[in-house]
Amino acid sequence: MSHEIGVLSLYEGFFRGGARILHTDVLAGLHGRGQRHRVLSIHENVYREATFQRMRDDACYQRLVAAGIPVTALRGAGPADAGPESARFTDHELSLFQREATASRVVVTLKEQPLRLVNQAGWAGPVVTCLHRSDPENQGSALTELRAAVAAGRVTALICCADATKSAYRAAGFPDSLLHVIPNGVDLRRFRPDRFARARLRRAFAIPHEAPVVAFAARYDGMKNVPLFLAAAARFLAQRPTAHVLMCGTGMTRDNEKLLADLRVTGLEGSSRVHLLGPRDDPQALFAAADVVALTSTFGEAAPLCLIEGLLCGAIPVATDVGDCAAIVAGRGLLTAPDADAIAAAWCEALARRTEFTPALLAAREQFGRRRMLAAYAALIWRADGHSARRRPSRVLEPVG
Repeated sequence: MSHEIGVLSLYEGFFRGGARILHTDVLAGLHGRGQRHRVLSIHENVYREATFQRMRDDACYQRLVAAGIPVTALRGAGPADAGPESARFTDHELSLFQREATASRVVVTLKEQPLRLVNQAGWAGPVVTCLHRSDPENQGSALTELRAAVAAGRVTALICCADATKSAYRAAGFPDSLLHVIPNGVDLRRFRPDRFARARLRRAFAIPHEAPVVAFAARYDGMKNVPLFLAAAARFLAQRPTAHVLMCGTGMTRDNEKLLADLRVTGLEGSSRVHLLGPRDDPQALFAAADVVALTSTFGEAAPLCLIEGLLCGAIPVATDVGDCAAIVAGRGLLTAPDADAIAAAWCEALARRTEFTPALLAAREQFGRRRMLAAYAALIWRADGHSARRRPSRVLEPVG
């Protein structure tokens, strides 16, 4: 390789979520192919979604390290001080960031929250910020930090994972010249229909082969509207006596008192057909075992990774109309009103129309593969560094997926 550039990615922490999973996939796909990536996490450990999450236990951290990407933490936060709005950075912390950033050519921030570090350090840039939501006004001080970074000329590009994200940030006053849509993509080798994984997971939870299964993959967060999902699940399970519901993600365990309260309200607390699986590192097995992948969010979503991963594994997507869900679901599943009865009815309709949707799910593989996503990220990072197209290495992608 004739030339490589260093890229430093800034994270708030290694808490579970689709944005970190996607960013990890991007870094693993680009590292060593014209770019040398590093990750600096502001917090080593975080407490979110009623769960204490250690960086070194996290699947994204482990994958980055396995790919040869150095990962360090700025501060060893614990449950009491792991929130994104923690105190200002010390001189020592700012010095550590300056050292890491100076060793790179481009700084990439996962969402806008880490820009508080960039702004306090007075880092000149170039900075590329990845945006993964469609509600910029609903994220504490993050929007203020983003505006400050853009006004200071530090930010050279804003990567939007969805058209809905671009529209929302344009409406918030950011210029089109900064906003670039790069749709989410996933590894097709990993996310695919798999009858063996389907059989294994169903067997593990004593779910009959022919039983209808709805999967819900989300962290326990207000944006995900877990109470609405459970209200719909109660109606669905009452109508389908053999059906089961799988819930995975951070906070989806019986250790979460808020989730237990939601289950009690809907009468599902003791149900043997509601499976709380907590965080899992094999979402492809969950989706392969499901017939429907559900999303009940009512705000904030952009291009939910769970819908894309689920449909690529053969589960029919049924979602509320938020973010880019309509485009993801179009012809492959169903949109539904944010109403428990309507959602339960949509799950039943999706099951009845399974043979109709299956060809469209199979045809979606090329659209949602990650090849174009990786190429677009690579090109934008190179442009941020100021390199012309003729100096870019031609091989920036993995062979398949």
